Amino acid sequence: MKELGGHLEIRRPDCVLGWSVAFDELTVDVTPANIPGFVEFLKTDPSCRFSTLVDITAVDHPERPKRFDVVYHFLSMYQNQRIRLRVAVREDDVVPSVTGTHPSADWFEREVFDMFGIIFSGHPDLRRILTDYGFRGHPLRKDFPTTGYVEVRYDEELKRVVYEPVSLVQEYRQFDFMSPWEGAQYVLPGDEKAEAK
Repeated sequence: MKELGGHLEIRRPDCVLGWSVAFDELTVDVTPANIPGFVEFLKTDPSCRFSTLVDITAVDHPERPKRFDVVYHFLSMYQNQRIRLRVAVREDDVVPSVTGTHPSADWFEREVFDMFGIIFSGHPDLRRILTDYGFRGHPLRKDFPTTGYVEVRYDEELKRVVYEPVSLVQEYRQFDFMSPWEGAQYVLPGDEKAEAK
């Protein structure tokens, strides 16, 4: 893995910001503007041949100026290796699409757009894929409420689906699932029987 990281850094210094190996996996940090060219290089370079796009996802870090990491996973069946590319972007940044090199990126990029709100320029059909067209927000952002904004139900009288504001029927509660064998400092019902012996 270290040899591959060094090879990529030497061959594509315009793209590679840095790399690291952790848990026998290579992670390469790439500049957003150069991602399509770098993905093409990974696919065609004889020492890489990462011909299979496994997944594209994102990670939300709301405390950072570059809030999102767009993460690409590739597999080289020829070299029996995997690689992870990471692209740090701001909330309003646009990431170039890699559908020109890997057509399978189509639905992956749509999912990242739907769940995180990251826009991919040059994508042939960038629209929501998992949520409804009228859905507000992006559910995998860390600032999205766990209850959502609206709930959906079928109204028998109106004979259609209706959207209503979320109404919780009980207060939100914190449940304590700690067992007495995990060092609890309080007495649970029934524990007084053990002390009586």
